[in-house]
Amino acid sequence: MAGLARAWSVALRGVDGQVVEIEAAIGGGLPGIHLVGLPDAALHESKDRVRAAVVNSGRGWPNERIVLALSPATLRKTGSSFDVALACCVLAAGGAVGQQALDRTVLLGELALDGRLRPVRGVLPCLLAARSAGLHRVVVPAATLPEAALVDGLEVFGAETLNEVLGWLAGDVALRRPGAVVAGERAAPPDLGDVMGQTDARNALEVAAAGGHHLLMIGPPGTGKTMLAQRIVGLLPELGPEAALQLAAIRSVAGRLPGDGPLSTVAPFVAPHHSTSMAALIGGGSGTARPGAVSLAHRGVLFLDECPEFGPHLLESLRTPLEEGEVRLARAEGTVRYPARFQLILAANPCPCAPARDRDCICPAQARRRYLGRLSGPLLDRVDLRARMQPVTALTASGDGECTATVRARVLAARAAAAARWSEHGWQTNAEVPGPALRTRFALPRSATRPLDAGLRAGELTARGADRALRVAWTLSDLQGLDRPRRDTVENALYFRDRGAA
Repeated sequence: MAGLARAWSVALRGVDGQVVEIEAAIGGGLPGIHLVGLPDAALHESKDRVRAAVVNSGRGWPNERIVLALSPATLRKTGSSFDVALACCVLAAGGAVGQQALDRTVLLGELALDGRLRPVRGVLPCLLAARSAGLHRVVVPAATLPEAALVDGLEVFGAETLNEVLGWLAGDVALRRPGAVVAGERAAPPDLGDVMGQTDARNALEVAAAGGHHLLMIGPPGTGKTMLAQRIVGLLPELGPEAALQLAAIRSVAGRLPGDGPLSTVAPFVAPHHSTSMAALIGGGSGTARPGAVSLAHRGVLFLDECPEFGPHLLESLRTPLEEGEVRLARAEGTVRYPARFQLILAANPCPCAPARDRDCICPAQARRRYLGRLSGPLLDRVDLRARMQPVTALTASGDGECTATVRARVLAARAAAAARWSEHGWQTNAEVPGPALRTRFALPRSATRPLDAGLRAGELTARGADRALRVAWTLSDLQGLDRPRRDTVENALYFRDRGAA
């Protein structure tokens, strides 16, 4: 008589999970294992891993025809996280495990040949999907329990071996439970007071942090562009619970989630090298498309140092995530979406030879134009602030500028004012407010926007550039404690857009 059993696992598509029902049918033909339901190569190889793990765990393997079906059948299944569910389902179909114990229970983990459970990527989004589907119990590899502890509303258990899982299903073994959620330790950020001079650039950095704006810094080498960029993280507020969990899910899928303190409330700072590939920057890769640097910088900062050295195709690929806050990676089996709402900080030398003083430049005018021309107009139009870095003329003592704590207090106050103003609309920062809303419901008096109108008529501003200048004006008014921008505030916002070309 044929045996039939069901188990549950989760398939990932980006950071979104979908519960997968696994069915095992034994009998009705020659001995063999048949896996159906669009498995990828890693999952297709699980047949041999699962059989060896079951046998080496001292359990009997049915010497009959075994059909394993993964439903929904039209969804591509990838990875090795289905191993434990497949093994338990086969044993349940053979009568070694009760079906009732498997009901409403999600099983995750890769099996070693000796029956050990190995950790897998994406446990956090898998658990979120299981909770959304109404499942109540989850078994994960014990090494991933700190990550699994981040999801409440589920009974989470951790196992070291397949025998522990089978003993728990039989009611004979008690599995480990996750401990308290451990927040990642926040190291003291570098202090803004370490940067000598650069008053204009420091002001631009403060405005960028207060409003979530993108920033371009242009200046000779050694003037502090990288130092300033690294210090913006100390000015940003800590991530809220939802943003921290979303960032942890992205890191989990990418295999970048630390095991000791998986939940971090520090805004990420990601600085890829200019030789990075498209897949590393935007996301992708062979097989399952994985998140790239733009997604790992979600709700944080993406810093591109020496940005003209990046390939034009890399820089232009940033335009869509800058506007939409997400990355869409199309594959034959479907489209994967990853969140990518980040602040872009660009740093560039004024020319290829990059002398300490402009008068020492040996580049012809055409070479200078070609160098900065790698930053296209459409990309620069999406950059709200531009700062010109000046050569350091004196070695002043550190601490001559304001420290991080002082500037951060102003940034947090400005962010709180913006959050209170936009809260009923679902926006958190001024940079997220759509242009139509700024021009209609929150329109400024004609006297205040007259500089924008003049720039549009003269062809110096695009409509997108005008909207971005309005967002910066709102941030400047928040930093000054004003209810709304005035004409001088709008003029100052326009000045920020022209500084990089000065």
